Amino acid sequence: MFAAFRAGHRLATALVGTAFLGAGLMVRLPSADGSLRDLQSLSLLVGWFVAAGVTATVTRHRQAYLEEAERRAAEAERTREEAALRRAGEERLRIARELHDSLTHSISIIKVQAGVAVHLARRRGEDVPPALLAIQEASGDAMRELRATLEVLRDDGRSGGESPASGLDRLDDLVERARSIGLPATVTISGTRCDLPAEVDRAAYRIVQEALTNVSRHAGGAAAAVRVDYAGGELVVQVDDDGQADPDAPPVPGTGLLGMRERVTALGGRLRAGPRPEGGFTVRAELPLGEPS
Repeated sequence: MFAAFRAGHRLATALVGTAFLGAGLMVRLPSADGSLRDLQSLSLLVGWFVAAGVTATVTRHRQAYLEEAERRAAEAERTREEAALRRAGEERLRIARELHDSLTHSISIIKVQAGVAVHLARRRGEDVPPALLAIQEASGDAMRELRATLEVLRDDGRSGGESPASGLDRLDDLVERARSIGLPATVTISGTRCDLPAEVDRAAYRIVQEALTNVSRHAGGAAAAVRVDYAGGELVVQVDDDGQADPDAPPVPGTGLLGMRERVTALGGRLRAGPRPEGGFTVRAELPLGEPS
């Protein structure tokens, strides 16, 4: 009775139970001497049938209520996720518009002006200053990466982050550009080269890029040494300079150092950035080659 009622077969179960009880009553009543005891037993059986039916009905309704509550909770969670995704998409579009409006025009002017200056110098037969060539090349790279970033922001993040060309395959170009603006820089690569995960490749390139930028800005006249070590299960990137950084006065982390730390932390790695005991400044990032934990 309980199982049948809980399954929802109430009418059929009631009819079968009534037929069973009716047949039992017809069989037992002809027994005159035990008819009272049989009626009491039959009444008790009716009570058990009714109790089983009521209990099964209550259990069924409770189960339906729980399922409805779970469905509503799942619907509410899905709605919250959709709203969060929609807000994130709107924020990406807003950032893309701000980047385009604030940077594209300025970088384009720098690139055009540098190109005109290079053209005029060559037309007059003069030597083009290396710094001017570096500005022209850097502005071109900035425009390329800005366009890639805007495409990612407008593409709902499906293209996987930054431009795939921003990796260690462009390390030589990066170091050469640093040399062209007067920063002595060397590169040492050790270990067995291997294919790097895209996130690790981009993070390593950005760390070297930011470290060289900091050397040129804050350690005027210093030389930089870039070391890349393919050390088994991790990639170690280290940039040292021989500037005048004071070991007793660690620098206040700026946007660049914070960005490097965020990149390394997101990949489950470790970053050390600070003055060296022998003088100068070091940036060392240890990036695991597996998935971040």
